[in-house]
Amino acid sequence: MPGKQKYELEYVINASPKVLFTRLSTPGGLSEWFADDVNIEGSVLTFMWEKSIQKAELVLLKENRAVRYKWLDDPDPKAYFEFRITQDALTSDVSLTITDFAEESDLEDAKGLWDKQISQLFSQLGSA
Repeated sequence: MPGKQKYELEYVINASPKVLFTRLSTPGGLSEWFADDVNIEGSVLTFMWEKSIQKAELVLLKENRAVRYKWLDDPDPKAYFEFRITQDALTSDVSLTITDFAEESDLEDAKGLWDKQISQLFSQLGSA
């Protein structure tokens, strides 16, 4: 079994790193675009959608720069998903880079799902 492949997606977003970071790192922010509801207990977040619940551990938090989560039920010990915020020093453009893992057969679906989620985030931030 080859395991999951790491992939990255980058989006240029019209929002300040601070505003964006709140949407990526807090239960309230995540429930605006990523899941129907999000609760946190310690470092474990519970993501709720219509028909499913998944738990992830917050494993990295860099203020206004990066946040990384690891699904608790993922059998791949190396897999995680991460949001990284960068701001170009010259243009001040803000980029959001998502790092995630997927089986090769699920890669296109996974990327499509992120595109859909990120378009919801953009509309929440008013930068669609």
